Amino acid sequence: MTANFLENPLIIKGKLEDAERVKEQSNYLRGTIVQDLENEITGGFSGDNFLLIRFHGMYQQDNRDIRTERIKQKLEPLHSVMLRCRLPGGIISSQQWLAIDAFANDKTIYGSIRLTNRQTFQLHGILKKNIKLSHKILHQIGLDSLATANDVNRNVLCTSNPLESKLHQKVYNLAKKLSEHLLPRTKAYAEIWLDNKMIDTTDVEPILGKTYLPRKFKTTIVIPPYNDVDLHANDLNFITIIQHGKLIGFNVLIGGGLSIEHGNKDTYPRTATDFGYISVDNILEVATAVVTIQRDWGNRSNRKNARTKYTLDRVGIEKFKKEIEIRANMEFKPSYPYKIISRGDRIGWIKGIDNKWHLTVFIENGRILDYPGYHLKTGINEIAKFHNGNFLLTANQNLIITGISEDKKQKIESIAYRYGLINNISLQRKNSMACVSFPTCPLAMAEAERFLPSFVTKIENIMQSYGVGDKYIILRVTGCPNGCGRAMLAEIGLVGKAIGRYNLHIGGNRIGTRIARMYRENINETEIIATISELIEQWSKESYHEEDFGDFVIRVGIIKPVLNPANDFWE
Repeated sequence: MTANFLENPLIIKGKLEDAERVKEQSNYLRGTIVQDLENEITGGFSGDNFLLIRFHGMYQQDNRDIRTERIKQKLEPLHSVMLRCRLPGGIISSQQWLAIDAFANDKTIYGSIRLTNRQTFQLHGILKKNIKLSHKILHQIGLDSLATANDVNRNVLCTSNPLESKLHQKVYNLAKKLSEHLLPRTKAYAEIWLDNKMIDTTDVEPILGKTYLPRKFKTTIVIPPYNDVDLHANDLNFITIIQHGKLIGFNVLIGGGLSIEHGNKDTYPRTATDFGYISVDNILEVATAVVTIQRDWGNRSNRKNARTKYTLDRVGIEKFKKEIEIRANMEFKPSYPYKIISRGDRIGWIKGIDNKWHLTVFIENGRILDYPGYHLKTGINEIAKFHNGNFLLTANQNLIITGISEDKKQKIESIAYRYGLINNISLQRKNSMACVSFPTCPLAMAEAERFLPSFVTKIENIMQSYGVGDKYIILRVTGCPNGCGRAMLAEIGLVGKAIGRYNLHIGGNRIGTRIARMYRENINETEIIATISELIEQWSKESYHEEDFGDFVIRVGIIKPVLNPANDFWE
């Protein structure tokens, strides 16, 4: 804990969460993970190590579809880990992709690669015996999974849409620099997973501190007019300001976050607050200041109220802002105007200003696997073998094959058509998204990824029947209220409550700047479809020209807008 823990009146006093003890006693995230790896009696991790491996980018999971049957057979759950790669800005080379693809095929239970809306990939179903190998393979190809989970700054997102911009490379490089700057300094990752034998094992965490952050922390860089990273779901956001074709600085937005707890009115989603403008030279200092303020002032007595959004609302925007200026030795200037027009990906071919082509492939739910008649994983693998360039993972769970020269475009296009990577996808399906949920997520309350495809088909049919099949609604499904599917920023959001039951939220907007409010609680799919059908019918008949669904339900009074989430989200 920081030295001013007892003296600073802005810090909440009280009994610390047990997670704080775990971090304090972990010897900078080492715990007894090494000993656990040698334990062949169980496929899982015990005690504190169950939480500590998250700092190394892994979650322990099991297949919940077969859990009950294994218990009946007096077997422990089929434990494995999900590993999430650190991939700031979402860029991975085709050679790196091939190595990951081979590992997924040979060393995971499920054989799939899962693109996440954190602009990286996850590998599910890694058995304990293969965990160290997975980290060594990542290291061999120049990647790692450090700090992609738990109480640290996680994978840094960067707008992926403007590939035709000369500035994208510069902004992407800043995302990488931010990621490296905010990483844990502990040598535990290299010691445990890469077998690095350290002579000097003294660890210091100048930014994160010995007990790291009170809760997870998320950072983005956004290039207007695209909000494809959903900036308002994140703790810290840098909005790129460009004048005369040059990057001059950033507007800084702080305090976004979507997770809640069902029925707990002390929790709420929140959009980020605009603090003002900074120059490019101040980005690392400001990021350091925000992270260390959250480190020092965040709530360590209640993890449910530990995100930056709660710290900001508790201490006040002006105090938080002044503290940033003191720690970063700078002053905010008034924000520059900017405009957001969309947050989706532009599926298909785009030609860049460098005369190279970029192909964005739609991947439903981000799950890369071969399906009957649709060999998605093989097709991407074949492109990676031919294309000596980069792939870019988007925060909407899609894949962009970048930098394709004119002489290779036809070949890549033929591969894409052969394996079904280019197909006729509706606007509605392109703008729908779900988290993983069952069978692997331990927090799942209801289906999400497996539920979404057929659910979207039903929504498509409803829209066709009312003559709005050429339009779309931002649709998100999440299996629990922790926010991974970003349902709270959707025009229609389903939040899992129990098996087969969801809370229905409506009233978010197209560009992702407004929180959706709960409209119906704890209803099943039949009730959801009936309710949405009524709403879409009314929208089709009473909306203004080109009025989006989320704006319509607010304008006609079907639902009240969320204006001050801390006070009115639960009304």
